[in-house]
Amino acid sequence: MKKALSTIVLLGAMLLVFAQQNKLSGVYSTTKGDEKIVWLFVDGYCSQTHYKQQQYISTFGGPFTFNGKSLNVKVEYNDADAESVGQTLTIPIHADATGMKGKDGTSWIKEPSKKQDLDGLWRITGRKQGDKMTEIQRGDRKTIKLLVDGYFQWIAINPAEKGFYGTGGGQYTFNGGQYTEHILFFSRDNARVSAQLSFEGALKDGAWHHSGLSSKGDPIHEIWSRDK
Repeated sequence: MKKALSTIVLLGAMLLVFAQQNKLSGVYSTTKGDEKIVWLFVDGYCSQTHYKQQQYISTFGGPFTFNGKSLNVKVEYNDADAESVGQTLTIPIHADATGMKGKDGTSWIKEPSKKQDLDGLWRITGRKQGDKMTEIQRGDRKTIKLLVDGYFQWIAINPAEKGFYGTGGGQYTFNGGQYTEHILFFSRDNARVSAQLSFEGALKDGAWHHSGLSSKGDPIHEIWSRDK
């Protein structure tokens, strides 16, 4: 009986270790010359973005799985190679608590964990127009937002048409009902890099209510829902 119990405990511990090894979440970064690359992983979705100081370069991403040895990304957007949208990209890579190592020799450093209540994968589902909140129906075209460990990125896309309409990202904080962004890259206007924007933020019935002034100075009130 004791031997059987010990075997069960050992198998449980092995399964737990295996699950932890295969779980990929957080922010990883590396450099290539004067280029910075950040890779966000949260809720089974990832996004990799290349940028320089004051200059956006490219981004790609989509749902992913990781088996401890290779990363499989079902590409939903890639503004450097639209033809890859819809394909599954397999990337040999090893990950541990400190970072990742690619088969090509690239080393990725894991950014410190900075968990906040907004961490996760979000999709915009409502926007106020005039005095009325309008529901945004789910369809092929969507705007999603990844938030994890103090980093954020929004992406406007239509995977069905291989459409890419813009992205922006950087670092964020959410504290005391205030959501603040520090922009590190913005595909539509490099001049907005380094800007800091503050908004009112609240979680209500699982939805994120986001209001304030956009980077253009226009008033916004949006509702975001968690997207799986």
